[in-house]
Amino acid sequence: MKRRLVLVSAAAALLSACSSKFRTYNGPEVTRVVVMKGERKMHLVNGNKALKTYKIGLGGDPVGPKQFDGDGKTPEGAYYIDRRNPRSAYHLSLGISYPNKRDVDAAKAAGKEPGGDIFIHGEDAKRKGRGQKDWTAGCIAVKNREIEEIYAMVRVGTPIYIYP
Repeated sequence: MKRRLVLVSAAAALLSACSSKFRTYNGPEVTRVVVMKGERKMHLVNGNKALKTYKIGLGGDPVGPKQFDGDGKTPEGAYYIDRRNPRSAYHLSLGISYPNKRDVDAAKAAGKEPGGDIFIHGEDAKRKGRGQKDWTAGCIAVKNREIEEIYAMVRVGTPIYIYP
């Protein structure tokens, strides 16, 4: 009986470790993230080589750069990964440094707020398994298993370039 209990405990620990959303990565450093909105693709790049490429979903009104809070657009331009959220409502997420000073100044000149809280993230409970259509409020969405990989590979401070 004692041996069976030890085996069951070991199996449970192994299954628990396998189901963790936190992965490790020991490959080449991701030196930048490149997002091509029109192609709905995101590339994790080291030097001149794409290490991984992902299909992405964007804001609900994806054409054009984000300008105001609530416009449903994903930003365009040069930013950097500025935070990690292991408790995201969207499985895991990496924060993008939007808005920058230029974004804030442009929105304020128009009498509006620029918005914020732009992330690369996984799926929420309602979206899980539904594909990568444009559904976010301006973020970049991937599947949960993909954000696990991205989260392990990309560090805070990594530049991200978002193109039309």
